Amino acid sequence: MIRYAILVIVCLASGCSGTASDESPAPVALVTLGRAEKAAIAETVTLYGVVEIAPAGEHVLAAPVEAVVMSIDAPAGTRVQRGQVIAHLGQSPATRAELAKAIAEARAADTAYARQQRLRADGLVGNSEVETARAAALSADALRDSLMERSKALLLTAPSSGYVATFTPHPGDVVATGSPVATIARVNQVRAHFGIDPGLARRVGAGASLMIAPAAGGAPIASQILSVSPVADAQTKLAAVFASIPPDAGLNAGIALTGSLALNATTEALSVPYAALLDDGGQPFVFVVADNVAHRHDVVTGVVGSERIAIIKGLSAGDQVVTQGGTAVDDGMKVRLK
Repeated sequence: MIRYAILVIVCLASGCSGTASDESPAPVALVTLGRAEKAAIAETVTLYGVVEIAPAGEHVLAAPVEAVVMSIDAPAGTRVQRGQVIAHLGQSPATRAELAKAIAEARAADTAYARQQRLRADGLVGNSEVETARAAALSADALRDSLMERSKALLLTAPSSGYVATFTPHPGDVVATGSPVATIARVNQVRAHFGIDPGLARRVGAGASLMIAPAAGGAPIASQILSVSPVADAQTKLAAVFASIPPDAGLNAGIALTGSLALNATTEALSVPYAALLDDGGQPFVFVVADNVAHRHDVVTGVVGSERIAIIKGLSAGDQVVTQGGTAVDDGMKVRLK
């Protein structure tokens, strides 16, 4: 009995109660893997732009003479029909004075021409004097008639159905001769205008396909490049890409857009699925898995495609990289496949 009690005490002191070890198992991350391999990548470029009125779909209503804006009957955004009144203009004081002067000068020139004709009939002047007076009268009459005709055209109407895209002045403003008052855009006569790096613009040609979508959200729309202007804008430093917008897209001028443009494929380059790429303060990296352990590899990236990205430095062909679950992985962590 004494020996049994001693054995019990020794067993308790040595921890032989049969309990498991307190050590926790090493964490294991669930991941999905992809492969680093050589492939041709079509570079995908994201463009930013806006819907604008196409040149063929825009009509500018201008002041025929210097005039005062009397009323705005159809402000910007108004849907209008052909012949609908857009604005009433009135003659400015300067236009009234100019017209009165033109009428007086035309009357004087006509009188002078008639006098020269009588003098020629009396043999007192020759044909040259008469022709000079006649030319002066014709010129004065033409100026008078032009001013009178333009002064009557102060009721601005829509030349076609559409909507008022812009209206520049306000009631009471004086607008100069030929100055734009309003812009009428025909419905569905719009195009997409994107900015692009001038270096990339040289790799884009008319007819190329791209996908466009409203920047505020919406389904992508298949489009086609109409033209490319390689000349950089003085302010944005970007060249211009113009693309078509389908008539049924329902996009009006002024709507912000994004575009996805695939450039010509590069030659074969080592690449990984785009989902494998992670970032640490601007340093791109991936996790490479070997023997079920993930190791961080800092990389230098190249051309970005729609699904894969070129790796210039940091990987070798055949490397297994984490494509899903990477945000839960630390360098040196064990992993297993989902």
